[in-house]
Amino acid sequence: MASWYVAVILGIVEGLTEFLPVSSTGHLIITGHLLGFTGPKAESFEIIIQLGAILAVVALYWPRFTGLLKTNPEQRFSGTYGLWLLFLTSLPASVLGLLTHKYIKMYLFSPFTVACALAVGAIMIFVVEGMKKEEHTTTLDEITPKQALGIGLFQCLALWPGFSRSAATIMGGMLLGARRTVAAEYSFIAAVPIMFAATGYDFLKNYKLFESADFIFLAVGFCISFIAAWIAVKTFIYLLGKLTLRPFAIYRLILVPLIFLFL
Repeated sequence: MASWYVAVILGIVEGLTEFLPVSSTGHLIITGHLLGFTGPKAESFEIIIQLGAILAVVALYWPRFTGLLKTNPEQRFSGTYGLWLLFLTSLPASVLGLLTHKYIKMYLFSPFTVACALAVGAIMIFVVEGMKKEEHTTTLDEITPKQALGIGLFQCLALWPGFSRSAATIMGGMLLGARRTVAAEYSFIAAVPIMFAATGYDFLKNYKLFESADFIFLAVGFCISFIAAWIAVKTFIYLLGKLTLRPFAIYRLILVPLIFLFL
């Protein structure tokens, strides 16, 4: 495996970008190429350390997740109803991901495809932010099954590395009538089941790539991504109360020519 500092850098990149609409997978692919950390083992490492970022969201929204264990009359997004919403959101990308996993890793894990996805996602952000939308969903408890499934369909766009799962689901939520901050919070919570499934599936398929010494490397990346994601999520929600998604779209467009220049 590579030197420990590679795990630290990739952990920071993963944690900071996982829940921002800029694509953590895209940033990890680009950073991996810059660090010379590429290949099947590197690709699996980049997916597995997402678990650290996922657990940061579980910790931050712990009351919401424990609320899924029992129906709360004061919170509609709880119990079996809340689980049903998360199932609807996770279903489309889970099915499509299982069918296309092999081809995605074969053809879409490159700086060029990431750059294209960053550009397309940025353009879509500008389009969505420019549309007039009625924000009739102002809390998580107002999310409907129709919205949950619609957000899940948008989440399929994130199977293209570089597009950003966060961008896809937040834009989907906004188009379906959710306030920007609500769409972001639902995006974070809905990420947990599908990302647990994705990391678990990848690890079961590729754990033989790793030797016992590699697990220290994985642990470093995992812990760093947890800390970085905790900071990123708290900051992002604060900023969304004051800003639109446009600054993230501009960042994506700035990044695209840099990718072609340096990779």
